[in-house]
Amino acid sequence: MTQRRSEPPPRLRVDQLTKRYAATVLDQVSIDFRGGEIHALLGANGAGKSTLCKIIAGLAAPSAGTMSIDGEPYAPADKAAAETQGVQIVQQELNLIPTLSVAENLYLRDLPRRLLWIDRRKLHARAISALARMDLNEIAPETLAGELGIGNQQLVEIAAALDRDSRVLILDEPTAALAPAEVSRLFQHLRRLRQSGIAILYISHRLDEIMAIADRVSVLRDGRWIATEPISELDQDRMIRLMTGDESRTVRQAHTCHRQPHPGLRVQNLTRQPALNRISFEVAAGERLGIAGLVGSGRTELLRAIFGADLADTGEVFVAGDPVARRFNSPQQAVRRGVAMITEDRKANGLLLERSIRDNTTLGELRRFAGRGWRVLAGAEASATRQQVMDLEIQCRDIEQSAGELSGGNQQKVAISKWLLGRTARPSREPHRSHRVYL
Repeated sequence: MTQRRSEPPPRLRVDQLTKRYAATVLDQVSIDFRGGEIHALLGANGAGKSTLCKIIAGLAAPSAGTMSIDGEPYAPADKAAAETQGVQIVQQELNLIPTLSVAENLYLRDLPRRLLWIDRRKLHARAISALARMDLNEIAPETLAGELGIGNQQLVEIAAALDRDSRVLILDEPTAALAPAEVSRLFQHLRRLRQSGIAILYISHRLDEIMAIADRVSVLRDGRWIATEPISELDQDRMIRLMTGDESRTVRQAHTCHRQPHPGLRVQNLTRQPALNRISFEVAAGERLGIAGLVGSGRTELLRAIFGADLADTGEVFVAGDPVARRFNSPQQAVRRGVAMITEDRKANGLLLERSIRDNTTLGELRRFAGRGWRVLAGAEASATRQQVMDLEIQCRDIEQSAGELSGGNQQKVAISKWLLGRTARPSREPHRSHRVYL
């Protein structure tokens, strides 16, 4: 009688993983991740996806539970220990050092040296090779990382992870800042990596991407494991139902247009060389306008120029309720005229991560909560913050929790909440501020 051949252990196994802060954010999660597989993690904001990945990558310690890689116990003390064992992560928040070059960011922990000096020639040669593997030949290795757009920064981080020896590769919302062409390029590389036997953990809220790239899908809800199923047995409607627990929810939602007959924003001949050249468009009040383009096409530069974060060379901006055409010289001027911008890099420009949800939500509206002697009325401030938390369904312990402890999606909601808070109770001497323009 022939003995049945046993299957090899999964590349990565997490068993009963639990993470507690003041509340439990990950509750006894057990999942097997196979080598040569792209395994998608799905869940609503606050479901525990990023927390699970941080534990696997050595960025957080579990409160309970165990992990193993190729059948051997795995308990990294930190990110460096995880990388030593072949676990790489590309996080949702960018981690490049803006004042260092692309090449230096790629090999910061392994800079080639000649005696006591960095071997720049060897460093640049290695960087060119790593960038070429991601088809980033247009990026010079000596370029400062801070001079790149967010999309290219994201691609550089992915290039850095792909250049290292990996057994497990974690990608947390890797396509959030990428145009479709860059997403297609990334998927080609991930399919090649899958063939080499790497276990790839892929987090995304874009269900069409999951359908296109994943082999299996695990769903988390409220910190708990709900299901793991092959992609062949799923469609987008079923994924939504698993994430929400609502059998009536589907991916198809009716689009309602609230366009009004008067303009909300008009941009005329806005120029900031070399990125922008005589850009003109109009958006009606109540209308949502999408701005599309490849990485480096000027999308971010356009919004920053409108908002006054970068000074335009020429051009005019007309905001609803303001009869005077302007070209904002600072974000402060834009905010005073009723323009808000939700930055693409909330970590650097959108939030004070060490401060509480309350501080971040009310930061731009402190005059509303000022009592005698300009002392903040804590009760009114807290009440307004709780209302925003409820309206936006921000998953948090309480309003005093620091923004940096929240999941990426909930951080984004907090970044939005500070602008939504400004929509109400406008002083009559500033009527234009009731006409909000969101970038």
